[in-house]
Amino acid sequence: METKYKHLLELLAEIKDLNAASALLGWDQQVFMPPQSAQTRAMQLSTLAKLSHEKFITDEIGGLLSELKGWADTKGYDSDEASLIRVVKRDYDKAKKVPTELITEITKTTSIAYEYWVESRKKSDYSIFSPHLEKIISLNIRLADCLGYKENRYDALIDQFEPELKTSQIEKIFTVLKLELIPIIGKIKENRDTVSDKMLCGEFDEQKQLQFSNELLKTIGFDFNCGRIDKSVHPFTTSFSSKDVRITTRFDTKFLPTSIFGTIHECGHALYDMGINPSLERTPLCEGTSLGIHESQSRLWENIIGRSYNFWYHFYPKLQSIFKEQFDNVPMFTFYKGVNKSAPSLIRVESDEVTYNMHIFLRFELENLFINEKLKVSDAPAAWNEKMKTYLGITPKTDSEGILQDIHWSLGSIGYFPTYTIGNIVASQLYDKMKKDMPDIEKDIYSGKFIEILSWLRKNIHQHGRKFTLNELVTRITGSELDSTPYLNYIKSKFTQIYKL
Repeated sequence: METKYKHLLELLAEIKDLNAASALLGWDQQVFMPPQSAQTRAMQLSTLAKLSHEKFITDEIGGLLSELKGWADTKGYDSDEASLIRVVKRDYDKAKKVPTELITEITKTTSIAYEYWVESRKKSDYSIFSPHLEKIISLNIRLADCLGYKENRYDALIDQFEPELKTSQIEKIFTVLKLELIPIIGKIKENRDTVSDKMLCGEFDEQKQLQFSNELLKTIGFDFNCGRIDKSVHPFTTSFSSKDVRITTRFDTKFLPTSIFGTIHECGHALYDMGINPSLERTPLCEGTSLGIHESQSRLWENIIGRSYNFWYHFYPKLQSIFKEQFDNVPMFTFYKGVNKSAPSLIRVESDEVTYNMHIFLRFELENLFINEKLKVSDAPAAWNEKMKTYLGITPKTDSEGILQDIHWSLGSIGYFPTYTIGNIVASQLYDKMKKDMPDIEKDIYSGKFIEILSWLRKNIHQHGRKFTLNELVTRITGSELDSTPYLNYIKSKFTQIYKL
């Protein structure tokens, strides 16, 4: 059996290499590729997707998975062997349901669509992107039907990013959050004049922003020997292995938080990928548990740590030294309140912690309508604007401020958005546990010492890669399954203090 297991690893490693090559081409497309290369890049990516899919769904791999299950189970549920067979068998069963032709068509379509999204967003012209979005929705409907579902077609797509989570479960979670968050948003609105973020608006040199971003990354624990930071239209993280993790951020010379919190957010993703046990390299386990867990890492660093008073007690003097003219006469507590200002925002990635989830509710509801063929792509901008008005009381003046702002649909990532809110919830659960395990965590953040925090995350989450599901991992660490109570308590406590509610 050892020989057969080794052979299975060799087959899976070849597929992992193909996927890494595809990811590298995708990263290049968003960072360095000339605009006129879109068509040829789409064909290159579709070829790699075809090869990867065909190599994975072979009878040989299916046979090995069946043969090795009993042997792997004797190693124990937590072992690398049992975990790999369990996770890969699930992937294999799903992949066998999807025709190779559909995989290549999705890859080609989304690669081309990305370039049209960039142009459409730049010109704020939805008509440029909408034909491609229509095709992407159609392909995702076909994909969902191939994968199968019991309750809701949208479940099949959510499962791609958060295994075992259903639309009905998300709706219950979101209903609770709406009931709790909407009144808080209303109370903050009544006290909105007590907090200002004017000091964050002005003229901020892009190279100086990059300098500060690098300082943040280095101090938090990003390993520049295994990663790099670049500029892109929409911030993202790509991992080719635990020793090669690339992040991007974007810079707004008129509004400083865009780069700061985009960088910290992507750093959270990167630290996860860098911390996976080397023994899992070149296997399907060398990835994050799920997008919800991955987002918990980015939201933990970006918000709970990165927007905390203690964090800025350490970093604010450095920021002042780089942007002396802008911040020399701004007290630290004023700055802290400024980066935590809560007010309805048109742009999701620039929204605050209280209103952020409203943006996710909107996207979740539209995707559900798209996939169940209850909303036409041509009617989507109006539906988007109406939901923005309902949830946040504001209406986009342009499509770039509205339906064109996110990259996800151009990449075909339908079902991804709910994981952001799941990430917010899990991040708070994890931080509550961290505070119990590390009584000095607040002092460490205050002093700019993040090694213990990173070590705790490495031990409890990062090293395991994909071995466990979200519920398994969260229950192992916190003793409880997914629970929004810690997140709501965190929001209430923090913003009651900032806004004196």
